[in-house]
Amino acid sequence: MAMSVLDDTDHRAFLARDAHRALDFFDASIRPEGGFHVLDLDGTPLPGTVQELHTTTRLVHSYALAQMAGRPDRAGIVDQGMDWLWRAHRDTDHGGYLWAVDGTAPVEGPKLAYGHVFVLLAASSAKMIGHPDADRLLADITQVLDRHYWDHDAGLFRDEFTRDWQAFSTYRGMNANMHGVEALLAAFEATGAPVHLDRAGRILDFFIAGQAAVHGWRIPEHYDDRWRPDHAYAGNPMFRPAGTTPGHSFEMARLLLYWWDLAGRPDTGAVAQARALVDTALADAWADRGGLAYTLRDGRVDNSARYWWPVTEAIGALAALIKLDPRPGDGDWYRRLWAFADGRLIDHARGGWFPELGDDDRPAATQFRGKPDIYHALQADLLPLARGVSHQARDLARTCPLRDAAGLG
Repeated sequence: MAMSVLDDTDHRAFLARDAHRALDFFDASIRPEGGFHVLDLDGTPLPGTVQELHTTTRLVHSYALAQMAGRPDRAGIVDQGMDWLWRAHRDTDHGGYLWAVDGTAPVEGPKLAYGHVFVLLAASSAKMIGHPDADRLLADITQVLDRHYWDHDAGLFRDEFTRDWQAFSTYRGMNANMHGVEALLAAFEATGAPVHLDRAGRILDFFIAGQAAVHGWRIPEHYDDRWRPDHAYAGNPMFRPAGTTPGHSFEMARLLLYWWDLAGRPDTGAVAQARALVDTALADAWADRGGLAYTLRDGRVDNSARYWWPVTEAIGALAALIKLDPRPGDGDWYRRLWAFADGRLIDHARGGWFPELGDDDRPAATQFRGKPDIYHALQADLLPLARGVSHQARDLARTCPLRDAAGLG
């Protein structure tokens, strides 16, 4: 049956081995003067001193998750990241967190909900490992999100402000809200505060029952300030691409199942909705030569670029469905995705995953430089190792699959 793929001893050892090798690679991220390097494909630091908020926060979250799973943070990533968030990214003049800093100097630009929800994720994960600075960061970011970003009437996060909190844009987006759900669910697990679970549920209901269900189970990415889909919008090609993004359907499906399990499995149709998102995204985006297309327009491939992260998110969504509602074919898709990742995306020589493939199926550098982060790939390794789809951090801390992996670490 499909469940056996997640219980297979060899596969679980493969997941633990891949996680260890990625962590060994990203240990080199530490910058002696504070903050982190972005690493080239071979693990050497890329030139430049500008650091973005999502890099810092994702490293903190990833290494906290790995520590729960039994792999010690030998490089001190969590400590350095928590210090850097408070000392460099936190805006002591206006409050909130700077998207980019050069050394400790602010790089002028908007304050993005996308970055701020990752601060909540990092603080929550740090709290779950008992980090001494977690509570102050949690208190601060919760207040900032509530005061500036949370639209209480809509039950959604607004996207962007100037550095001193002036509204300059009517843009609203799915991506920041999706990662907001991820952060809110982690905050609920870390603190037990029901407001986090309630807000995550409101966001999911809007984008899935309210939008995906009436758009062929594809989620519109972009909205105006009245939360109406803006199908013509085209912004930053990485963070706000035109059209719809199948990789986000996988993420939202996994997060919907995560919320549903935490909420006591209410009769909301969540499992059927998650499956519709996953089945549609696989049918739309899987390429004949393997991998997943980045974006669609009207259900047809618009940007055929094949990045690593949609594959990792498809793995996570299928693992969640296999745990909760296994169907014929789930295990086949799960194996197909891992076979593609193993053959094309994982860097077996150095550790970590290549972020992008060219038409020749070799690593490319069209959109990304180096290996931009560990976050997506590490979760693809660790979440299938957890026995459930919620309280995964607690589950990993109880079973410690990275500590118990023979001969690893």
